[in-house]
Amino acid sequence: MLFSAIPAHTDLKRVLTQAARRGHVAHAQLFRGAEGSAALALALAYATFLNCEGRAEADEDSCGTCASCLKTSKLAHPDLNFIFPVTTTKAVSKDATSQKFAAEWRAFLLENPYQGFNDWMQFIGAENRQGSIAKDEAGALLKLVSLKAFEAKFKIAIVWLPELMHPAAANAVLKLLEEPPGATVFLLVSHAPEQLLPTILSRVQPVVVRPLREDELTAYLRDAQHLPEAKARQVAQLAEGNIGAALDSREKSADHDYFAFFREWMRLCFGFHTKAAEILKQSEEFQKLGRENQKELLSYALGLLRKVLLYGLDPALVPHLPAAEQDFIHRFSRFITLRNADQLTQELNDAHYHVERNANPRMVFVDTSLRVGGLLKI
Repeated sequence: MLFSAIPAHTDLKRVLTQAARRGHVAHAQLFRGAEGSAALALALAYATFLNCEGRAEADEDSCGTCASCLKTSKLAHPDLNFIFPVTTTKAVSKDATSQKFAAEWRAFLLENPYQGFNDWMQFIGAENRQGSIAKDEAGALLKLVSLKAFEAKFKIAIVWLPELMHPAAANAVLKLLEEPPGATVFLLVSHAPEQLLPTILSRVQPVVVRPLREDELTAYLRDAQHLPEAKARQVAQLAEGNIGAALDSREKSADHDYFAFFREWMRLCFGFHTKAAEILKQSEEFQKLGRENQKELLSYALGLLRKVLLYGLDPALVPHLPAAEQDFIHRFSRFITLRNADQLTQELNDAHYHVERNANPRMVFVDTSLRVGGLLKI
């Protein structure tokens, strides 16, 4: 993984590379970011950079072509180690440890480094079992640091989701952080750092990984994933900065223009007294979307409604709008105020709730349309 493959985070990448070039590499660092963020990808890119053999002194990224980079890109470097939550499965019926899932982990991570814990559990066939970093990992960690690096400058251990460590494993990590071995770097990647032992938090250097802005995620989906601009923006709005969610939903959303649907829907709601037949016709289109896309459309509508309200308060609060969206939001913002915004939000949330629980989608759509139409007149 190279830094250049990860969208945005320019300032954070610069901080990490400058620290490495100056030799100021903390022995334990905590990459903290929400699920679906670039935290794991950045930790992996940082590990690649630390052991890159081909980069020049002023380079801002790994060379990508030296032996170390090539091995790391395949997650096959002998000095790159992973600890991650696992559980028993049909393939591993007892004593589940990270080492026994090494092949699955490589396939999972190479497929998409922005996936979350539930994605991993499904990938290994955990069914309803809960994963954790078992106490047996403590021995593996101690063995790991007792050995010198095989061929790289640093021996690196990436611990994914350390908040799921068994207390015995957590205590082993704490001991290692208190008495760090030479030339060993621990990169902890956490979605919930508040669940870690305070003593662990006090011994790691924090690396805060923020969610992507909508425009950054749009650019990534457009340029790197080759989605059309309108679709990329639609998916980015739904993902709310979550790269993993955006990549997961790009195919599901690709055939639907939620913005055009919402714009027409609001036009019909506003004139619902005389447009009942058109509302019924659009309810048929809503039904054809299928339940998952119906829920996604309602989630999109909630996000767009929030933009409209913010724009009405101050247009500067909603930057980076495309021309078509900006024109609609500008005109529609006259009808979304602090007096009706909460009620409109509640109606869309209620519609989402009923669709999720298998209510008749046409009935939900028509009922919500009439209620929204009444609120737009307030």
